[in-house]
Amino acid sequence: MIVCPNCNHQNPDGATQCEACYTPLPVTTNCPHCAAIVQTDAAFCGQCGFDLKGSASTETEESQVSSPANPAVIPTVVSPASAPDIDVPSVDIPNLDVPEPLVAPEPLVSSEINLEKSSNPNTPAPVVEQEPLPNINAVSTPVATPAVSSPSPNGGIVVPAKTQLQQQSAQLLHIRTDTSIELPVNLSVIHIGKPNDKVPPDIDVSGFPDSEVVSRSHADIRVEADAYYLEDTGSSNGTYVNNTPLTKGNRHKLRPGDRISLGKGDLVSFLFQVS
Repeated sequence: MIVCPNCNHQNPDGATQCEACYTPLPVTTNCPHCAAIVQTDAAFCGQCGFDLKGSASTETEESQVSSPANPAVIPTVVSPASAPDIDVPSVDIPNLDVPEPLVAPEPLVSSEINLEKSSNPNTPAPVVEQEPLPNINAVSTPVATPAVSSPSPNGGIVVPAKTQLQQQSAQLLHIRTDTSIELPVNLSVIHIGKPNDKVPPDIDVSGFPDSEVVSRSHADIRVEADAYYLEDTGSSNGTYVNNTPLTKGNRHKLRPGDRISLGKGDLVSFLFQVS
């Protein structure tokens, strides 16, 4: 059977084109070793692995030697040692002209300097003018520098220096007593609660009315860049922001005017302010 290389249709032996797609089929022959059907352009037999190319060259040489038409044709091999010398004609290669540069190089020395050597040996060597290199470090960047304090003419009282950049501050305003509590500026986590041995509070609310609803470790305010986040740390009566309970593990980004209630009933409430 001959398999079509285009559609894989099996055609009978001896067919020249595919019965299904009419594609020309490869020419086949028999393997000289096992007589299996192989293609004429195959290098090895698919059944026994016989070298078809080698056998073809061997048969060609034998036919040239034993052919009646050429009885005296015997291939001879000429070794490199016995090969005659062959005179190779010399070819004159013309000299090629060197191409001129496309761009003339600029002189590295100023045109005002005479580069010719003087006959006087005491003549000083010419000085090469170099362009000044740019100062890489000289970058104009605005820097906030504090104003320098100067002594006052009356009594030598020193005026405190004022910085151009001021850090914003945040406060908690107790609603019932109208008491403002400044949030510490040097802490990234501010603990709110009442005195205890485990986590001492940074903001103690034990002195406010109805503080019994506040847990000892009630809530935290985390400072990240210029943002403040409030989170409940597992208080007994919960933490509320604008009358909405704050779930433990979740945090709320505080905005100016937010109402923070520690415990139920809105008894201990604060307003978040930024100045």
